[in-house]
Amino acid sequence: MNDASEGFAEADLVRITEIENLWIPMPDGTRLAARLWLPRDAEQRPVPAILEYLPYRKRDFTRSRDEPMHRFYALSGYASLRVDIRGTGDSEGLIRDEYSQAEHEDGLAVIGWIAAQPWCDGAVGMTGISWGGFNSLQIAALRPPSLKAVITLCAADDRYSDDAHYKGGCLLNENMQWGSILIMNNALPPDPEIVGDTWREAWRARLDALEPFPALWMRHQARDEYWRHGSVCDDYAAVQCPVYAIGGWADGYTNAVSRLVANLKVPVKGLIGPWAHAFPHDALPGPAIGYLQEAVRWWDHWLKGIDTGIMDEPVLRVWMQESAPPLPQHKVRPGRWVAETEWPSHRITQRLFHLDWGHLADEAGEDDEEWFSSPQTLGSRGGEWCGFGSDGEAPRDQRSDDGGSLVFTSDSLQAPIEIMGSPRLTLDIKADQPVASLVARLCDIRPDGASSRISFGVLNLCHRAGHEAPEMLEPGRWYQVTMLLDDLAQAVPAGHSLRLALSTSYWPMIWPAPKPVTLSVRIGSGVFEIPIRPPSADDEGLRPFGPPASAPGSRHKKLQHLDMKRRIETDLTTNEMTYTLKSDGGEFGGASLARIEEIGLDLGNTLMKRYRILEDDPLSAQTEMAQTTTLRRDGWNIRIDCRTRLASTADAFQFSADLDAFENDVPFASRNWVIAIPREFL
Repeated sequence: MNDASEGFAEADLVRITEIENLWIPMPDGTRLAARLWLPRDAEQRPVPAILEYLPYRKRDFTRSRDEPMHRFYALSGYASLRVDIRGTGDSEGLIRDEYSQAEHEDGLAVIGWIAAQPWCDGAVGMTGISWGGFNSLQIAALRPPSLKAVITLCAADDRYSDDAHYKGGCLLNENMQWGSILIMNNALPPDPEIVGDTWREAWRARLDALEPFPALWMRHQARDEYWRHGSVCDDYAAVQCPVYAIGGWADGYTNAVSRLVANLKVPVKGLIGPWAHAFPHDALPGPAIGYLQEAVRWWDHWLKGIDTGIMDEPVLRVWMQESAPPLPQHKVRPGRWVAETEWPSHRITQRLFHLDWGHLADEAGEDDEEWFSSPQTLGSRGGEWCGFGSDGEAPRDQRSDDGGSLVFTSDSLQAPIEIMGSPRLTLDIKADQPVASLVARLCDIRPDGASSRISFGVLNLCHRAGHEAPEMLEPGRWYQVTMLLDDLAQAVPAGHSLRLALSTSYWPMIWPAPKPVTLSVRIGSGVFEIPIRPPSADDEGLRPFGPPASAPGSRHKKLQHLDMKRRIETDLTTNEMTYTLKSDGGEFGGASLARIEEIGLDLGNTLMKRYRILEDDPLSAQTEMAQTTTLRRDGWNIRIDCRTRLASTADAFQFSADLDAFENDVPFASRNWVIAIPREFL
């Protein structure tokens, strides 16, 4: 099989050369470790190169993900590289944070090194998902001359407002989860088969330099210079190479796609499917697409100068989702592809709803006041902030959360509507506490009463005038606030209703305010704007995506299986709610221990996270995580146990963590942290 549109077979691999590890020297003498795939004749006939630059251990953690993709690029006529960031995987040096100045400087050096190699014709593209999507944009903004184009997936242009740390100025529990995983990842040693006898020395240096990442990020609770570093939204014009921005409606980063399309000053395209945080050829919910073929069309156009027609197509293409029951997981989201030739689109109009005593009305009612105060347990049906396609991640039926909210429901729709864009809510509001959060959910109400969340937004009301300089609320004083809900593309059938649900809490997604809060709104002046897209006959003529395709990947064997378990329990004597998740680390699809046959390595990873809160006490909130990671082969056995905890008082967050490293079951090193971080308008 040689047709890239259908993928490649094992027999095709003879056409490429694979280098398990090569060293890329940095200006300070540090060496970064890379895997390289390239056409066999690239030394005689140089080709463009594609770079993916990550901290996630090319040798083992992402091996099964990397090979089908990078082999596909090589078989399509590209040199393809997967590079470990300094201090991670098999690379030398130390990592101190995400998206650091050192990471950027190394990235520039890597691109320069690649462009100078005999197998490269001097043109480089950069791509990545999540971390790799972020640093692709960030390094593009530094304008390395050899970087000719970027594909960024599931990433954002704003490190504060649209990353895993804060949302609407509220602290995400994802900050704790992601930071704890990064602690574990950066505590692992390089592979002795790659680095030789220096592996143990490098491991100890990594453990000694390990940062308690959740605490590091909680020290920056407003959008200060720390977050502006690497946020390309502060200067879109700095990016001077073409950008293809891709996301999914079940992902946490999708708002950035439309912003990039609207604001970048270079050739740009946007694509949003139904997917979670994964590549579109291998993602749930489906339908998956032939993403790698689409990527090659992009690379061929910008790196090889081949007119593939990709830039003749609409600038923004999205999956218009049809109404679906609120299930814990969607294998496929029904819908259809729609597209706009410009964004923002002049075709989008705003439908205004007014808040009127439980009713989303077409006309404003009399000015009046309504108050609400939600239980701290509200939000348990909200699903994950950022889904990966696993069972139980999606938001469930919202009726129980609606019951603890102030709700406004429209009349049944007389005709279907299609929503595309970001809903906007404007309210006059007052609070009885100086720190308060407002959560707004847009729900599709089915004729049987089931409530499906189709968009939501949160706002720390201390950030009402912006995230840079928050101010306490004056209890009892009225403020006008405007908040945006997340982007969506959603068809709502005739006979359904729309519901706006307002709450003061959303656990465990966001950390609660220090005290229970009562909010009041002026219902006569409240306006909810919903962007409506009229159908377009041009949608029928969109070029169809090909089927998912790739190249063969590495072989692994499941040694231990672990079913994912999600459980919510309520103690009826104390009204404490406990949410517990137990799973494998997600690298090998349900295997808590798997063997990578190619390198003779057993890799194991398990994770438990638990959230606890009392219904009436926000200071009872607790998050804890426990992780174990194992690396082993004959004569080499590494285990890391990591436990992290977060709680708070009215004045400070209380973070603690313990990490224990073992070599052949003998203690090698321990790290312990107990850190108090003052709460600032949070």
